This record gives sequence, C-alpha cells and structure tokens, in this order.
Amino acid sequence: MSPAAIRNFFIFLLVLFAIDLYAYKGVNTALANHSIVLRRMVRFLYWVISIGLLGMIVYVALNFRDPEARRDHSFAFSMVALFLLFFLPKLVMVVFHGLDDLLHLVRWAWDKLTPGPVDVAGEGIDRARFLSQLGLILSVVPFSGVLYGVTKGRRTFNLARVPVRSANLPSAFNGLRVVLISDMHLGSYGGDLSIVHNGVDLINAEKPDLILFTGDLVNDYAEEAVPFIEELQRLEAPLGKFSILGNHDYSDYPRWDDPAAKAANLERLKGIHAQIGFRLLLDEHLPLERGGERIGLLGVQNWGHRFQQYGDLAKTRRGSEVFPFRILMSHDPTHWEHQVMGTGIDLTLSGHTHGAQLGVKLGQTTYSPAQWVYKHWAGHYAEGDQQLYVNRGFGFIGFPGRVGMPPEITVLELLRA
Repeated sequence: MSPAAIRNFFIFLLVLFAIDLYAYKGVNTALANHSIVLRRMVRFLYWVISIGLLGMIVYVALNFRDPEARRDHSFAFSMVALFLLFFLPKLVMVVFHGLDDLLHLVRWAWDKLTPGPVDVAGEGIDRARFLSQLGLILSVVPFSGVLYGVTKGRRTFNLARVPVRSANLPSAFNGLRVVLISDMHLGSYGGDLSIVHNGVDLINAEKPDLILFTGDLVNDYAEEAVPFIEELQRLEAPLGKFSILGNHDYSDYPRWDDPAAKAANLERLKGIHAQIGFRLLLDEHLPLERGGERIGLLGVQNWGHRFQQYGDLAKTRRGSEVFPFRILMSHDPTHWEHQVMGTGIDLTLSGHTHGAQLGVKLGQTTYSPAQWVYKHWAGHYAEGDQQLYVNRGFGFIGFPGRVGMPPEITVLELLRA
C-alpha cells in the first residue's frame, strides 16, 4: 500500500472507532436504569464484536492485495455482510443518541440563558434518555434486515408472471411462454450450488417455450461459472436457450497486467455459455419459428449510459426488419431510452439494476434506491408500441443478500392484442 493509502486507511479506522465509542455511549445511556450485571455483559459483548470487526477489516486489507485472493468474491461479500450486520445498528444508535445529546445541549443553553426554578431532579434527563432507548430498539431493524437478506432473502425467488400484449405478434406465437433471467453473478455463491439448483427447478417447472438470459453470468472471471455448468445444463426450453453478455462479463473491473489473459478469459466465458446450452448473441439476430410463422430475436452486447458501450445496435438490427415482431436482449435498461426507442423493436428485455437488492413496499408500490439512479429500474414499461421489461436479477453482488427485493424469475406470456 502506498503511504497515502495507508494514511487514508488509518483515518478510516479512526472514524469507525469513533463511531463505536459514541454508539456505545448511547447504549450505556439507554441501559442506565438497568442492573450493573446486564450493563457489564452488554459492554463485554459490544467491545468483543467491535474489536473483532476492526481486526477483520485490517485482515482483509492486508490479505486482499493478492490478486488471487481478490477472486474470492464469496468470502469478500461475506465480510461485507458481517460488517453491515453490526455497523448499521450502530449508525442508528449514533443518530438517536446524537438527538439525545442535542436535547441536553439545548436544555443546558436554555437554563443558562433563562435562569429560573429547577425541575424535579432527574425528570429532564429521563425524558431525554428516551431517545437513546428508542435508538437501541430501532437498531434491531437494520440488524434483522441484513440477517434476513443474507439467509432467506437471497434464496426466496419471486416468480413474476407478466402478460405482454402486442398487435404485431403473429398468431402462432400467441401464448408463448418466455422465461427471462438475468444477473446470475455465479462467483458470489462460493461453493453453494443450492440456490442455482432451486432456481433451475423453478424455471423448468414453468415449462417455458423459450429461455432468455440477459447477461452478467459471472462477476469477473470465467472460472466462477465452472462449478455451475452441470446445474445450468438442466434448463429446458423447446425453442431454445439464448444469452447475451453483461457489463461484468467483460472482466473490465479487475486489473489485468496481460491483455491477452483478459481476452482469453472472455473467450473461455463464451465457451461456457455454449457448454451450458446458451446460444450467445453478439450484436446479431436470428429467427424463431413456430407454426409456420417467424419472429426475430436480437441480442446486443453491453451498452449502458454510464457503463461500457460495446454494443452495436445498428449492426444487431440490420436485416431484422423483415420480422413482424422483434425481441431485443440488452443488458442495461438505459439502452432502451437512449438508443432503442424509435427503432420499432417491440420488446426489449434487460436486467443490470438488481433493484438495488433493496426495496420497501408501501401499499402496492415498491420503493428502491435503484429508482434514484435509473428511470427504468424494474418491471414492465411501455411507450407507444415499444415495451421494456427489467428483471430484478437472479443473484447478487457486493452485499450477499436481498432485502425486500427478492431474486426474480420472470415468466412472460406473449399475447396477440
């Protein structure tokens, strides 16, 4: 690590330790009326966990300088989950105890500026202490959310059944069942095959006519997909299984000292798509035939407004105008608004956003941080005769869980309007 990096890391640790101290002060205030035995137990557990987490951060910083170690995404993401599990509750405690201290400060200033009779001893303190107690109670919410997300949340698939109507759809394709999946991020699972196994079972149980995968099979490296090849080979669809590449599949994010090794990684990943049984579409289109009629399936390489722009939509579309109905697979939904709109492509299928892996449902509406970044971030959209569906993702990256935004398997039913 460079001297500047060491300095910044040391400052980061000091900030975390300061948050630990202040959060503990809040916990101590909230438990002031409880027994000394309970407070000693809480203090012991608090500092064992806090010092353990700081030690974990130092360990990760020292060991993840090795390029091989950085390939272990599952371990790294598990460390992220462990950190968030205990750090987010402390932030809640800091906020509420900060309000508690602010109330004390305002009260003290008021007493100094307007001297008068003193309240009954301890009454004001007890009222203010309520904020620290409320913070301690509410800190259970992020703890429970993270714990749920990394245990059950990432494993419980949502089967989204979506009708897609179009007057351009040939009658032979009326009722076609298309399963859309996206963003598997297989490197995030480590050696755990169970989630992928369950997902494949759910897909096959839907008896789809067609399976489409819209990119991000891996996080960075082709080798991440190898343990899952046999599981994914079990996917069945009589009209075929087709795929495209997502932004992570190009392995642009890790540092490659050898450009040839990076290129070989991408070629190996393309070969794995073929092993799985996916026909990988790279800026090209092909016909799908049923009952003597045809529609066009188009697959473009990644093109994102803020991400890599490898895709050539003009090349992908060229010659596809002969089809009465066209489906475009494009990983990033920003492509739809920036280039696909106005082309006459009937249905665009995307992923990429993951729905931020976090959502809060109020009534019939789900809110997510993803909507602050993306205009089209999840679900079904339509403008004129053109439609877009954004899948919320099969897997996860960064945070190894999902809270209020379950992994999605989309079952699209094409209907002639």
